[in-house]
Amino acid sequence: MPHLIKTYCCILAFWLLAGSASAQLTISGTVFDSSKSIQVKGVTVKSTGGMVTVTDSLGHYDIGASDKDSLTFIYNNKPTTRFAVRQIENIGSFDISLHIRLAEKFKTLKEVRVFSKSFKEDSIANRNEYSKIFNYQRPGIKTSVSDYSGGGGLDFDEFINIFRFKRNKRLKYMQNRLLDQEQETYINYRFNKTMVKRVTHLEGKNLDTFMVRYRPDFAFTQTASAVNFYQYILNASYQFKIDLLIAEGKKETP
Repeated sequence: MPHLIKTYCCILAFWLLAGSASAQLTISGTVFDSSKSIQVKGVTVKSTGGMVTVTDSLGHYDIGASDKDSLTFIYNNKPTTRFAVRQIENIGSFDISLHIRLAEKFKTLKEVRVFSKSFKEDSIANRNEYSKIFNYQRPGIKTSVSDYSGGGGLDFDEFINIFRFKRNKRLKYMQNRLLDQEQETYINYRFNKTMVKRVTHLEGKNLDTFMVRYRPDFAFTQTASAVNFYQYILNASYQFKIDLLIAEGKKETP
């Protein structure tokens, strides 16, 4: 009986936390100079919520903030513009490049560049490489224009392709497979373990289980804003931790 009371008290505490929490997140990244290859240490990172941190010797930082906060980076008393947390796509890797060179005397932050690996660029490159498959359409009767006479006529290549059933089936299968891979890659890009770990504070096997159990589908991942996406993960983590407490309570009950 005491074990059950303890379990239900913990569950109640989690529900109260879920109702009062304001999507507390941890934003991490690295600050580079304009070369994007040299890390800058000693950069002060401030959130409008009152949290402050400083980049370490490798230019890395971690700072807590809510989805309503903004971040400012300060070097030599020169602040950057503010970055709204809700507009940060990947809070686990928010890298910035300051318009300074470590070999020079620092004067002012004239420009700030935010950069990260672009899924869109990778997707475009992949579609260009496999353009014949991505652009595949079911063959049908079409006409073509002669280069010599300028007149129209039946497109014999397209007509012949109508009857190449194995070839058409194979291309359609490959097209569907590439599209599925593209969607899975996009989910992996947004629902990555580094970001989920920072939002949920789960580790080890619990994190692995959570990544599988609460993996979102492509439609939600594609349309959800950054705030809604992080809130989904946060709410899911509350339910996951409650389930863990219930499971542990059942094990302790004789």
